[in-house]
Amino acid sequence: MTDKVALVTGAGSGIGRAVSIALAREGFVVVLAGRREQPLHAVADEIRDLRQDCLAVPTDVADPASVEALFTGVGTAYGRLDLLVNNAGRNAPPVPLEDLALEDWNAVIGANLTGAFLCTRQAFRLMKEQRPQGGRIINNGSLSSHTPRPHSAPYTASKHAITGLTKATALDGRPYGIACGQIDIGNAATPMTERMDRGVAQADGSVRPEPTIDVEHVARAVTYMASLPLDANVPFMTVMATQMPFIGRG
Repeated sequence: MTDKVALVTGAGSGIGRAVSIALAREGFVVVLAGRREQPLHAVADEIRDLRQDCLAVPTDVADPASVEALFTGVGTAYGRLDLLVNNAGRNAPPVPLEDLALEDWNAVIGANLTGAFLCTRQAFRLMKEQRPQGGRIINNGSLSSHTPRPHSAPYTASKHAITGLTKATALDGRPYGIACGQIDIGNAATPMTERMDRGVAQADGSVRPEPTIDVEHVARAVTYMASLPLDANVPFMTVMATQMPFIGRG
C-alpha cells in the first residue's frame, strides 16, 4: 500500500479518526477532511508521529464548493486518489416524526447523503482521469441502513439511501476500475455513542443500555476492505456488538 492516497471525511473524531490512523499505519498517505479544524490538526499530529505524510483540510461535505476545493487540493498535492472513505455524518434530535423540524431533516440529509454524493462525484472524476485508473470508495452505512431506531427518520432515511448510492456507485464504477463497498457499524464506542451506557429507546418503548465495541475493530475492518486489489471487493460488511438488539430488534 506504500504511497497510496486515502481521503477520510469526518476524520477529526470517532470512527473517522480511528480509520485515518489505521490507514496511516498501513502505509497510506491520508487526507483528513472535517468541519472542525482543531481536531483535524490533532489527528494529523498523531499521524505524523507515525512518520507518515498527511494533509488536513477543513471541509463541509454538504457544500459543493468546499468539496470541490478539497479534491482540487488532493489532486494538486498528490496527483491521485486511491481510497475515499465517506464517513462524515450527523444525527437529528430524537423527537416524534410529526415534531421533526425541516431544518434538522435537511441538515442530516445534507451531511450524510448529499455529502457522500458530492465526494463520490469528485472522486469519480479524479479516479477516472488518473493513471493507473481506478480506486476504491467505502461508505459508512450504519445498522440504520437495515432497520430504524425509534424517532430516527432522517438518519435512517439517509442511511438507507447510502445503500442505494453504494450499489449505484459499484455498478457505475465497473468500467473504470472503481470498487465501492459499505460498512454497517453497530455501537462502536465513540463520543457519539456514550449515551448507550445510560440507555437508549427500544422498539418496545423501553429504555435500556446497549453494549458497544472498541472502535479499533471498525478501523481494522476498513483497512481490510482497503487492502484488497481492485479486482476484489467487499460490497457490504457489518461490524457490531454481539449482544446489541439488532438481529430480532423490536
